[in-house]
Formats: sequence, C-alpha cells, structure tokens
Amino acid sequence: MSAIVLDTPDATTQLRDWLAGFQRVFVLTGAGISTGSGIPDYRDANGDWKRAAPVTWQAFTGDPAVYRRYWARSFVGWPKFSVAKPNVAHRALAVLEQDGPLTTLLTQNVDGLHQRAGSQRVIDLHGRLDQVTCLSCGYFTPRDGLQPRLVADNPHWYPGDAAMAPDGDADIAAEAERAFVPPHCPLCGGMLKPDVVFFGENVPRARVQDAQAALSASDAMLVVGSSLMVYSGFRFAKMAADAGLPLAILNGGTTRADALATLRLDAEIGATLGALAR
Repeated sequence: MSAIVLDTPDATTQLRDWLAGFQRVFVLTGAGISTGSGIPDYRDANGDWKRAAPVTWQAFTGDPAVYRRYWARSFVGWPKFSVAKPNVAHRALAVLEQDGPLTTLLTQNVDGLHQRAGSQRVIDLHGRLDQVTCLSCGYFTPRDGLQPRLVADNPHWYPGDAAMAPDGDADIAAEAERAFVPPHCPLCGGMLKPDVVFFGENVPRARVQDAQAALSASDAMLVVGSSLMVYSGFRFAKMAADAGLPLAILNGGTTRADALATLRLDAEIGATLGALAR
C-alpha cells in the first residue's frame, strides 16, 4: 500500500493523476460523502460506532416495541432528512461520470443524493429511505405520503428534545417512543418497512450481481467516504484487489481495506472532489 496522503491539495493532485490512468472506474460511496449535506454518519475516524448500532431486521420484525420506536424516531427525523441537498462531493462525482472515467456508482447510502446531483448509473446497495413497503402484501408508497398519516394518527404526540441521527433517525425521549402510534399497511394491516436493507438482512441478490458485473467491467475502483466496516461494501474492495484492479480510497480515517489500497487518501472529501471536478 502507498503512504497515506493527508494534505487536501496534494490529495486532489494524486487522485487526478490516478484517475487519468483509467477508462472505466467503479465507485463505491458511503456515509462520509453525505455528512456535508447535514446527514450524520455512523462511525468515527477509527471505524468504531459513534452511537448504538442501527436497528436489526430481526428486532424490527420481531419486537413491537422496536417497531414502534423505529417509526417514532423516523417521524421526527424524516422532515429534515428529506430536504437534504447534494453537496459538492455528490456534484463532483456526477461531473466525473459525465466528463471523465467514472462509470457505475455503487452507494451504501439510502438518501438518493447521488441521483439528485445528476449521477445516472447508480446502484443503491442498501435501498432507498424515500420508499416504504408492506412486508405482508408488498404495498408500496413514497415515504413523503406516509408522513401525513403519522401526523393524523398521533395528533397530540410530542417527542421532547430531539437530535438528528444517521439516515432519517432521531434521538427522542423514551417515554415519547412508547406513546407513539406506528403505521400499518392500509390494505392488509401488515408491518410497513422503509425500502432499505437493515442490519441482519441480506442485500437483494440481483442488486449484488449488477454491482459485481459492473466491477468486473471496470479497470479500477475508487472508494469515497466509507470505512468499509460492513461486509456488504468491503467485499467489493476485496473483489477488486483479488482481481488485480488498482484500488484508491478517499476517506476521513481508517478503513477496513487500507491494506488493499494502491492509493490511500485521508483528506476532506468535498474539497478534494470539488477541486478535482473543476
């Protein structure tokens, strides 16, 4: 592995030179690219959790209290999450797709900001938070359409002091969580779930296969804003390394794939990519 580059202007120069050597670059992005849009991330510079791990699929579907808790916190967090705007890093990747070597963009994020920034070839590895589905009958609805129902079902509910958390979550008082009336499917009464992959849940096979095919057709891989601590993302870096593809990582702090990288940049993501796109 090459030495870690810490200086942002130097990181921009090195990344520009690295990209110039390839025609088809596969990109993977994580939460670190969206912090500039006001969406908190999960891990610190060492790759450790900043807070309790997200709710698991097993707890969400098996414990009514966890189901209620999730939707109470989502009710508070969604309005701010839903108005987040793409930042300079999202826009830079869209420019580099249009005018440069970037081909497929695989994102671990569920915020849809890459598409809103103009990226065309995006695979949402973990799904999208702006869509909701019924686990029983498959009913599908936009998340925005669910919010008025939650308001109507909880007319006098008050969350207390709230703080924004990653991916549309919010920290609220425990007593408020217990008093919340969660949503159910209007067609069959089943459980409603955001169309995202929870911890403990498998990424849909077709989605993984699409990403693997795109990586196989590439001649290099770039990771931006991900610690790669979750295997669903790390496996693509490992696949790239196993195939002999050059791997560059731009991330603030340690990643699980540092030992695999041919170029490792620990620099500010927005400034580095923004300068690169210009």
